[in-house]
Amino acid sequence: MESSMRRRDLPALLLAAAMPLPALSSPALAAAPAARPRAEAEAMLRLAARLRLLSVDGLSPRLYDIPPDARLGADPQGHAAALYAAAGAALADLVQGRVTEQPGRPDLRRDLSPARLAQWQAQLLRSPEPAEVIEQAALSHPDMPALRLALQAVRARVEAGGWPLVPPGGTLDPGMADPVRIPALRARLAADDTTLAAAPDAGELFDTALEEAVRRWQAAHGLDVDGRVGPATLRLMNRPAEAWLGQVRVAMDMRRGAAAPPAGRRIEVNIPEFRLWVMEGARTLLEMPVIVGKAARATPPLAVKMTAVQFNPPWGVPERNAREDLLPRFRRDPRAMMEKGFRLFTVVGGERVEVDPMTVDWASVNPQRFPYIVRQDASDVSALGRLKFVMPNGDDIYLHDTPDRHLFSRGDRALSSGCIRLSQPMELLALVLENAPGWNRERAQAALDSRQTSFVGLARTLPVRLAYTTVTVEDGLVRVRPDIYGLDAAYLRLLDQRRPAPGAAPGAAPVPLAQNTASSTAGAPSAIPAPARPAPEQPRPARAEAPGPAEATKVASP
Repeated sequence: MESSMRRRDLPALLLAAAMPLPALSSPALAAAPAARPRAEAEAMLRLAARLRLLSVDGLSPRLYDIPPDARLGADPQGHAAALYAAAGAALADLVQGRVTEQPGRPDLRRDLSPARLAQWQAQLLRSPEPAEVIEQAALSHPDMPALRLALQAVRARVEAGGWPLVPPGGTLDPGMADPVRIPALRARLAADDTTLAAAPDAGELFDTALEEAVRRWQAAHGLDVDGRVGPATLRLMNRPAEAWLGQVRVAMDMRRGAAAPPAGRRIEVNIPEFRLWVMEGARTLLEMPVIVGKAARATPPLAVKMTAVQFNPPWGVPERNAREDLLPRFRRDPRAMMEKGFRLFTVVGGERVEVDPMTVDWASVNPQRFPYIVRQDASDVSALGRLKFVMPNGDDIYLHDTPDRHLFSRGDRALSSGCIRLSQPMELLALVLENAPGWNRERAQAALDSRQTSFVGLARTLPVRLAYTTVTVEDGLVRVRPDIYGLDAAYLRLLDQRRPAPGAAPGAAPVPLAQNTASSTAGAPSAIPAPARPAPEQPRPARAEAPGPAEATKVASP
């Protein structure tokens, strides 16, 4: 049966993603009591059928305790109460997101406005076609149609056994010939790349068409775009389709209830995308590649405020960096470290005393009890470059310049010790100083040229958000990148976790999600109980990489 939603008002992608109302179960309908209007019974069955299809929205229907249709005839009021309890729980998850908090993820800001959810609940209770309300809520975020179609495509790939695998071996280079691996590579990419699929089959030869397809695939997934199939590209190509599916499901839940960004100027960083934006409302003022923390020193998601800029910043080296990174270098050549501006200090009688690195017996220094404070003076070769953008936080994370400009040409830029290295620090400085009266580019350049360390406070703090989103939607194209820190894997566990009963003691056995004893002779209860939220768990590192395409919409080939 065709849905009665105003489909002519939906954009083309939304129309493609929207589902017709599910077909009715004739036996259940026949069992409905004659006193219940047929239209009402049909609506109840359509609502139940729509809830059983929550998997198209990335949710698990088994978590919502949807009553069987047969109960409609035996216990119509009990059926309605249980069905609306399940619908209320699903509606809350579709409107606000099922995972509303996760330790270490302040970037997961949710709009948990009770008034907003109450509006949706009232609409569900009033509507003669509650299944349509569920569908409208499911597609209320502008990215959701494309994500739903991507989910359908990846799920179909999972059901088909995944993508063709490329056998392991050495790096495959353009121009090479291999009777086994090259045809397998072509089959892997042609499964989703229509341009390659339409090109002449060069058999075992790694020809130009295949090289271009490899480059497109690498660009779509944040890899080094070199046209070669090395270990990183091969590892990602051969990721199980189930891993890609999980990332799309996480992306769908993260979009729901996302708080609107601030109206004014702000800085946004997407860590797995290795990119930074300066935004003014919906307008992009600046976009640049950045370097983020390596997996062992992950950049934490943050929501903070920029307060100042520091010119010619010295680097107070964190103890871990000193022990793990600098100690081996001091052991090899302490004079070279001095030439790079590194200085040692120790504390004697409460006073900081400088130590000559050439007098230290570096072979005897215990890395587990590193006895020195290390500082690097500001210079052209300093790790912080010439600029540091200060945003106070407990993790000591900030944005800064870098002398290692060559690293920005790499696709995988998870290379730092946690801070964000900027490819265009001067361009960012120009925008930030618009919020520092009396400062302009010329005065800033003079401050840099002075080689003296100085601060400029901002008249108004500038919001900075470091987010972790592996799946993005750009003009209808879904791109999925590696889960470099394993945070999607942790999120997915919470997404599929059954909630405890409201008011249950910690550690109590899980119980059905939706419980509602209310009943109504009109079918719908008078109110929908607020669902409990899953108890957060600590994320555990587990690398899960990214997914593939959809035939009904443009999706970056995985």
